[in-house]
Amino acid sequence: MTVAAAGRGKVAAPGGFKAQRRRTALVAWLFALPFVAVFAVFMLGPLLGSFAMSFTDLGVKDLRSPFAVNFIAFDNFVTLFQDELFVKSIFNTFYFVIIGIPLTMAAGLLLAVALNSGIEKFRSVFRVGYYTPVVTSIVAVAVVWRFILQDSGLVNTVLAWVGIDGPDWLNDPTWAMPSIIAMAVWRNMGTLMIIFLAGLQAIPQELYEAAEVDGAGSWRRFTGITMPLMRPTLLLGAVLLSVGFLQVFEEPFVMTQGGPLNSTLTISYYVYNQFGYGDYSLASAAAYVLFAFIAALSAVQFRLLRSKDK
Repeated sequence: MTVAAAGRGKVAAPGGFKAQRRRTALVAWLFALPFVAVFAVFMLGPLLGSFAMSFTDLGVKDLRSPFAVNFIAFDNFVTLFQDELFVKSIFNTFYFVIIGIPLTMAAGLLLAVALNSGIEKFRSVFRVGYYTPVVTSIVAVAVVWRFILQDSGLVNTVLAWVGIDGPDWLNDPTWAMPSIIAMAVWRNMGTLMIIFLAGLQAIPQELYEAAEVDGAGSWRRFTGITMPLMRPTLLLGAVLLSVGFLQVFEEPFVMTQGGPLNSTLTISYYVYNQFGYGDYSLASAAAYVLFAFIAALSAVQFRLLRSKDK
């Protein structure tokens, strides 16, 4: 054996491996440093600052001396839950979430199943068509829906053809939130359709073929194979949708401005109003109440929809 061959056969010392790992970690951190710096300055810093702000009485009058504010502990949170308007915004937000999420998930799953099995021709055209509302400007969407839902709009015109006198959808406290929910379902079902379609296409076809040989019908195959294997995908869709729906702001802001009679005022809209009033500490406290709701709902969804083998 030559000296060179003997050298190639040697195993590196443990100290050499450790040094190599340190060098690799250092290079990785150097590449990540720009992102970490931007995140720390523009994300982590403001997040920590707003959290600290929620325990103070900082207002617009204190902007020149923000460090001279008073620490008031949990007074802002107590004030929030004593404010009937904030309590109403919580009710409106959960009304939007509890009705909107199941409808959106059902619509997205129905479209995904149809595209995966029932529609063979022009599948890509349907996929793009249903996804288009997701990437359309909310302002453009709101203008169209306001035209459709106004007192003399398309919906009431069609209802009048069959003898039904439709309400003024966006100016009626009873129908304003359901109208916004309808628009949100239409606008967001395309996202879930894409996610669910990917999940459906990952299920092995052999399972369906074996179940069909055993005599299982379409519904039995759907409940016994599709739904159990789709649990991780359903969880992803539910969490993403919950985070977005709990923060709903653009739809009521553009379509109803929180009215009529605050029937479409949401928590995010309440936070926006408090910042507008100059009560920054109360707005920060409301934002962290919303964060707590998002975390709690996500935890419940993970508990209910996670895979049974975990």
